[in-house]
Amino acid sequence: MKFIQYYLDCLSHASYLIADEESGRAVVIDPQRDVSEYVADAEELGLRIELVIETHFHADFLSGHLELADATGATIVYSSVAKTEFDVMGVEDGQRYSLGADNGVTLEFRHTPGHTPESMSVVVYEHADDAVPYGVLTGDTLFIGDVGRPDLLASIGFSRDELADMLYDSLHDKLMTLPDATRVYPAHGAGSACGKNLSTELWSTIGDQKQSNYALRAPDKVAFVALVTEGQPPAPGYFVYDAILNRKDRALLDETQMPAAMTYAGVLDALQAGAVLVDGRAPEEFALGHFRQAVNIGLGGRYAEFAGSVVTPDTDIVLMTEPGHELEGKNRLARIGFDRVIGYLADPEQAMLEHPEQVQIASRLSAKAFDERATAVAGLQIVDVRNPGEAAAGMIPGAVNIPVGQLPDRLDELNPAAPTVVYCAGGYRSSVAASVLRRNGFTDVSDILGGYHAWDEITQNA
Repeated sequence: MKFIQYYLDCLSHASYLIADEESGRAVVIDPQRDVSEYVADAEELGLRIELVIETHFHADFLSGHLELADATGATIVYSSVAKTEFDVMGVEDGQRYSLGADNGVTLEFRHTPGHTPESMSVVVYEHADDAVPYGVLTGDTLFIGDVGRPDLLASIGFSRDELADMLYDSLHDKLMTLPDATRVYPAHGAGSACGKNLSTELWSTIGDQKQSNYALRAPDKVAFVALVTEGQPPAPGYFVYDAILNRKDRALLDETQMPAAMTYAGVLDALQAGAVLVDGRAPEEFALGHFRQAVNIGLGGRYAEFAGSVVTPDTDIVLMTEPGHELEGKNRLARIGFDRVIGYLADPEQAMLEHPEQVQIASRLSAKAFDERATAVAGLQIVDVRNPGEAAAGMIPGAVNIPVGQLPDRLDELNPAAPTVVYCAGGYRSSVAASVLRRNGFTDVSDILGGYHAWDEITQNA
């Protein structure tokens, strides 16, 4: 058997290629939208991808099932419960699919609703008659250290308690019944908003999860529901958009197609028509000089996730990046279905030199300078843009907690005329948030270098 795990750090997303090496028949599970890596690997290994399997309708990224089916001729597979606008092979609970000869690599589909109603897991047998499976691909039903959050579909017809009830049954009746030695391969790892306690480990075993996973150790269903519905991080704004779009027949991504080069005059026209300029440089570079109205979302971080948190899917986007990274920016936004990239600013450094009146510097304060400012400035507005769980562990006195993804919808809770300081854990999210505030008319905005951790360190040592 050939078993390959692909891990996309910027979305904490795991996908898989599984093949029977003797027959050369392969499947890909939960692919990202830019699918060239799977196609290239299959060609290099002499494999034919015949199925694209989706464990559920993903909310945190736009899956590549349509792109991969188009590139390879593969059949798209969902649970028989799923309803799509495109042709799929619906698989029943308990159904098996062989990739090899009589005793070759075999997949078993288990319906595991709870994270979503159509969620399923894929049990992988290296040999059809093995007593212990090689592993189980759990999608977003079971993570390493956590379980799938049941609240993401609450806004489109399912309550979190209904889904949590189903999730408990799926975990205990469909997954925990597997042998303890069965490897667990989830669709996400630490950093994903699909759970609140995901591990940095990329795989585990059923036995280890029984012992260490807080949700699986709940004494009964009532306690389980309370545990998994409490304290979840706020879902980025694009999640519902992607959950719906993953069901639809839509345009395919051409990951080789460069966005259009734009002059500064063309960019200005686009901005006046409602487009957003997304500056993908690092916060440090952005702070040294950037165009007014630009939103800073660094390519070095969770670029697509935060773009989807502060920009709406129906907004035209103009990219500004270090030269040579324009295609990367377009494709990473496409991974969450943000396809309205109308172009990129050509030669941004020259454009800033030619239009200095449109360039501003971002104020970034050291933790010590912030403390001095907090003492000297009356009415200082302090905004903690971390998630509630992070803020619960400690906040700067006087701060208000507005997670960065909620900031565009909660601007009316803040005074745009007041001097404002924003902070996060380290400085990436605070640069995003500060740029959003400036774009919305806040006139005096700074963020804290090193974030809460830097401030906490100096106060502990004071």
